Amino acid sequence: MSENPLADELPMFFRYHGLTYRVDGTPEGGLTGHLLNLRTGRIDEDASHVHEVLFAMGEDVTVLDEAGYVELTEIKRSRALRGDGPIFALYDAIQAVYDKAREESRRLEPEEHALLRSMWTRTFALWAQEFARRDAGEPPSFEFRSLLGGTAVEPG
Repeated sequence: MSENPLADELPMFFRYHGLTYRVDGTPEGGLTGHLLNLRTGRIDEDASHVHEVLFAMGEDVTVLDEAGYVELTEIKRSRALRGDGPIFALYDAIQAVYDKAREESRRLEPEEHALLRSMWTRTFALWAQEFARRDAGEPPSFEFRSLLGGTAVEPG
């Protein structure tokens, strides 16, 4: 097994055709990818785009740092998914920050940016916890649906 030449740079984060994509190493020394799925809210393993994001930078593929990856993931989820519970309450609070700035005809203040970043980080972690629970066979702690059609309910 050969050492992965990108190992020190992984994970790597991208905006891929408007969605988020993360490139990770595999135990065998290869690469895999994870693409945001707005029908389920999950970040699904999908290695089919790894070469494209690494070698075809351009208008449809851009590099993100981890904070930008989390932010874009949560912005996309907040626009595509609807439901009840703490995640959606945080999405409402995030929207209220934007609405207030818009009503006051001003840009967001640095403190507001910091608050938004912390809320995005929290919702990102809540989704990860929820999907880990479901993957362990536990029942969902909340229900949600995708505005993109299909269902956010996963097969049993």
